[in-house]
Amino acid sequence: MPHSVDSAVDALRDDLVAFLQSLVRAQSISGDEQGAQRVVANAYTGMGLSVERVVATREALEKHPAFSDDGLPFTDRASLVARWAGSGGGRSLILNGHVDVVPAGDAADWADDPWSATLRDGRIYGRGACDMKAGLCASAMAVRALQHMGFRPAGDVILESVISEETGGIGTLSTIAHGVRADACVITEPTRLAMWIAQSGALTFRITVDGRAAHAAMKSKGVSAIVAFMPILAMLERLDVERHGRCHHPLYEDRTNIAPISVGTVHAGEWHSTVPRTLVAEGRFGIFPGEDAADARAELTRALAEEAGRYPWLREHPPRLEWFEGQFDSAEISADAPIVKALDRAHEQVTSQPCILGAVSAGTDARLFTRYAQIPTVLYGPGDIEHAHAVNEHVSVDEVVTCAKTLARLIMDWCGGSTADH
Repeated sequence: MPHSVDSAVDALRDDLVAFLQSLVRAQSISGDEQGAQRVVANAYTGMGLSVERVVATREALEKHPAFSDDGLPFTDRASLVARWAGSGGGRSLILNGHVDVVPAGDAADWADDPWSATLRDGRIYGRGACDMKAGLCASAMAVRALQHMGFRPAGDVILESVISEETGGIGTLSTIAHGVRADACVITEPTRLAMWIAQSGALTFRITVDGRAAHAAMKSKGVSAIVAFMPILAMLERLDVERHGRCHHPLYEDRTNIAPISVGTVHAGEWHSTVPRTLVAEGRFGIFPGEDAADARAELTRALAEEAGRYPWLREHPPRLEWFEGQFDSAEISADAPIVKALDRAHEQVTSQPCILGAVSAGTDARLFTRYAQIPTVLYGPGDIEHAHAVNEHVSVDEVVTCAKTLARLIMDWCGGSTADH
């Protein structure tokens, strides 16, 4: 049986490549995912699966404690839930992946057009190839290979292609609010086929600093919002170091980059010869595994107030702190959880090596499953997160095939079932 599983996946290699290429070519920047969703839906229905469109609406989600308003309009934003019904008596499994991608940036920086899905030297290049359309394809091909073998699971297998993971997770949240549940979940994020069982959280913040505008020739009459922000930026860097000094987690290789604080954008001034009146800085505030988001927010609030209190201008004109868009909790499950053990077995059967356990410093949809649906969830998929969001993003086809083989074995083990000739 194990050999026939591998053979069934290998037989679909060309189909897998074609599916992944078509999906990468379907541009699906967050908020405009439905073209790519049609590609996925066609693949699911072609496998004989029942497919439900779960539409995200503000009315259904805005009162949920995990809701993150990404500022995008709620127009035709549907996630897909495809169910391979089991015969009964087995455990159910969700295989989840997001179809949305980040913008490609300047196409001139890429070796190929970022939407070309070029196949070269065993790799597929393009925005979303790694993060994470390859994982979506691996999940679908695992199911299709088992179907070709005549296998039927005892427990349900649920394939989810969700929207807007990159901007806050309303796609996965909408499926949870819709009542979709299973006994475990695998999110096929790019982990290089390691298994991540912990993730840091991330809170998007905005700090607004006021100055006093003046002609640059009368600099002494004004107060530069840029200069006023400089000690705040230094404070954020210090706080990042201090917080990491208090956290020790065995699954993170880089102990200095578990839940980083980073300022991503700074906007100030309206004219080169004017002392700037206002500065707006936006960034992300990392949350350590096990840390409550409310406690993290409170720590930055205190630190900002204390730093402002050291400077007369900032004492009189306190910086304003806002939390907006992505508000990702952290998440973690035990290394002894049954789904961890089952996926480790499947991985070792395919690769002859135990699965490496790890953790990620980015926020993912795993926190929605573990915290708000009580579904044990791990991250496991093809591709390297270092290539995600990057120029010349790519994924190894061999790695996608290996992932599909592992997921097929996991379905057989976790869900149970039998082939038609048994």
